[in-house]
Amino acid sequence: MPEQKTPEELEADVARQREQLAETVDDLAAKLDVKSQAQQKVAALKDSATTADGSPRPEVLAAAGSLAAMALVLIVWRLRRNH
Repeated sequence: MPEQKTPEELEADVARQREQLAETVDDLAAKLDVKSQAQQKVAALKDSATTADGSPRPEVLAAAGSLAAMALVLIVWRLRRNH
């Protein structure tokens, strides 16, 4: 037969379960908050693309420059090909 708990122990169990339930509800609410998740991802991307002083990282600038150069080469190639 299980041992009987005192009223104080029962109250402590209920308080602990309430705390766990509150945490679960908060976690579910955070998962359902799409706007907040999107804002967090944007902030994380900004942090990874900039230095501590807020300027763009050199590798990000190099990648952007490479993409621009490739786009320019593609445009020139298509223009020459069509004439």
